[in-house]
Amino acid sequence: MKLSTKGRYAVMAMVDLASTSKGSPVALADIAERQEISLSYLEQLFAKLRRGGLVRSVRGPGGGYLLAHAVDQTRVSDIIVAVDEPIRATRCAPGSPTGCRVNKSRCLTHDLWEELGNQIHLYLSSVTLADVCARRVLGTSGVIEHEAGENSSSPMVAAE
Repeated sequence: MKLSTKGRYAVMAMVDLASTSKGSPVALADIAERQEISLSYLEQLFAKLRRGGLVRSVRGPGGGYLLAHAVDQTRVSDIIVAVDEPIRATRCAPGSPTGCRVNKSRCLTHDLWEELGNQIHLYLSSVTLADVCARRVLGTSGVIEHEAGENSSSPMVAAE
């Protein structure tokens, strides 16, 4: 399962907005330059984020975008849902009683993939913009990489 660029870019842009805003509107052109995202693509994403109630726009000179809520109240899952990014690992329609196989049955691994999608959504719902900005989502991946860098004879080697 892979999150598309739409979801990743929306989260990247929102984290940028959260970390640079300081109460003043931020121009999308500035976010686009810092995050190396096409301005036209960012405009499309922010239109969806605005409709989703996550950002508000300020028109005129010095205008741009502001977060609609505090950084500790904006969850990563809210951002992904606002840009219409599905958080699921099955081919079946969410909540459908039938499966995606030709005979409308569910495959043997359907429940496994559906629960994976649920776990991903739960995790992204537990992480806020404040967590990402404060780098509180490092987890064990950073620990393994850090340990490997400190002691090259360690059996734990970070994968590239």
